[in-house]
Amino acid sequence: MDYLSNNVAVNLKRIRKSKSMSLDQVSEQTGVSKSMLAQIERGTANPSLGVLGKITSGLRIEFQELIQPPRVDCCLVTPAELVPTKEIAGQYRVWTCLPYEDTRLVEVYRIEVEPGGVYISGSHGEKTREYLAVMEGVLTLECHGEKYEIHRDQVFKFETDQEHVYRNTGKEKACCTCFFLDYH
Repeated sequence: MDYLSNNVAVNLKRIRKSKSMSLDQVSEQTGVSKSMLAQIERGTANPSLGVLGKITSGLRIEFQELIQPPRVDCCLVTPAELVPTKEIAGQYRVWTCLPYEDTRLVEVYRIEVEPGGVYISGSHGEKTREYLAVMEGVLTLECHGEKYEIHRDQVFKFETDQEHVYRNTGKEKACCTCFFLDYH
């Protein structure tokens, strides 16, 4: 199931239950068959825009409520169980632990840089800030024309409105967790 279909499935079920409605009642209100609604909630149907329009109109909700990322009260992420988002063997690996979403202005990454490895990151735009916490090794960060050496158990903050470089000049792997904050 793709990201958007999952959002619709989770949100439709949550909205229906919050209104204490059965599938039969939602079907009656929206003009969408009970079987189609059940398939949408299970994530096995790919509803057309017309069907989604009937649902939003019949339930008197905004379209955005149906497609936005569902609220998650708790979330445990184990980067080792994820597929790296970016990777160059012998250089670095990057995992997206908690991605940026319209309703949440923070994203979290794990970055590992191998000895001698370099990871170059482009600008994240104006009014973005990174908080970097080194958990293993020593990481050299190059940003704003300066080099900063960040050791294990240290935290570094910088504006990410221009290219920055993560470099490992040590003999052991350097690992950090990065928190990006968009403060527009």
